[in-house]
Amino acid sequence: MRLRLKHGQTNSVTTEPKTGEVWWAEIDFVAKSRPVLVLYYPAQDDARSMAILAPLTSQVRIARGEVQLGKISWLPKPSAVNVQGLGSFDKKCLIRRMGILPADILTEVKQSLRDLLGL
Repeated sequence: MRLRLKHGQTNSVTTEPKTGEVWWAEIDFVAKSRPVLVLYYPAQDDARSMAILAPLTSQVRIARGEVQLGKISWLPKPSAVNVQGLGSFDKKCLIRRMGILPADILTEVKQSLRDLLGL
């Protein structure tokens, strides 16, 4: 995978993002860099190169569609996964791996997504 760094530089890494990992992302259309939870990362033979991501936020509102993470050691502040902010983005927006969520929290994120979508 080739990652875009500041000033248009690229760097090769040997790892592909996986479901449940939190990555730092540069999402151009919102003009903000932020941590995101990887929910889907395309295989090389997929027709599209879009990753499905949920943003993390430090503005915890304790609302439907938000899964609280508390204070995780590799995040600067107590945070939550904003499931309502789910979107698909070019996989090149993922810059660096920050960490991986515990399995029970990922299960809670998936349940929150099912609840929101009525699945």
